[in-house]
Amino acid sequence: MAETPAASASEGEVWTVGRLLTWTTDWLSKRGSESPRLDAEVLLAAVRGCKRIMLYTAFDDPVDETLRGRFRELIRRRGEGEPVAYLVGEKEFFSLPFTVTPATLIPRPETEGLVVRLLDLCKQRAVAAPRILDVGTGSGAIAVTLAKQLATANLVATDCSEAAVAVAAANAERLGVADRVQCVACDLLRHPATAGSWDFIVSNPPYVREDEFSSLPPDVRLHEPRQALVGGPTGVEVIERLLPAAAARLAHGGWLLIEVGPSTAAAAAGLIAATAGLVAEPTLRDAAGLPRIVQARAE
Repeated sequence: MAETPAASASEGEVWTVGRLLTWTTDWLSKRGSESPRLDAEVLLAAVRGCKRIMLYTAFDDPVDETLRGRFRELIRRRGEGEPVAYLVGEKEFFSLPFTVTPATLIPRPETEGLVVRLLDLCKQRAVAAPRILDVGTGSGAIAVTLAKQLATANLVATDCSEAAVAVAAANAERLGVADRVQCVACDLLRHPATAGSWDFIVSNPPYVREDEFSSLPPDVRLHEPRQALVGGPTGVEVIERLLPAAAARLAHGGWLLIEVGPSTAAAAAGLIAATAGLVAEPTLRDAAGLPRIVQARAE
């Protein structure tokens, strides 16, 4: 492997914050990072134990050999494709800090659209104490964020991965909503905690087609959990199993919101239209204009 940044300084040389960032940004750029400067800043801030914005007032500050050694190791791993969020153990979602591990998907900006849409629907329906079910919660980003935004909401968050459920529960505790977010391990809705009538069911399920997996970016394909990404040969196998269970649990007039990929949106919308008890609503597009959220109402 080529020399990594933050190597021991020669006599008379000083590695400052600014110099480290410049050197590392160039090094990561040559290794295919799509956001080399941001990656460098996030990792250096983590090593220094400060907020990223604080680096901008510390460009001339020297960085000692101990910190450079830790930074060098993180940069080496990033250069080999390991996601920054796993390296620092955290990812921001809806302006909240979420712990993430290789057992969970890394929360993405597109998924914030699910939260925004549900908050809008909650206002429109004027539900005093909404009951919300989050299926396939991963890190708990959706469920915990909704609990933070809706002070009277009660939520159950499910995931088939016990390791992911543990992360989600820890995030609920960390962000002060553990009393209103119950995290359970099960396949879709196969848990007693999911019984009853729900005002909203939301899900970011696996929706990548098997033939698409090899074309995913290496940092996703090689590091994020495959079972949380791939839905099956058509990409909608998990959604197909979820729909009848969701229809049976939604309250009258309740809403189902599911994140999908552009290649599976039409198929998912077709499955909704064919599911008894659900009325299809228009598919919503994300900021890039791509179909992203399929919707349904319970009859």
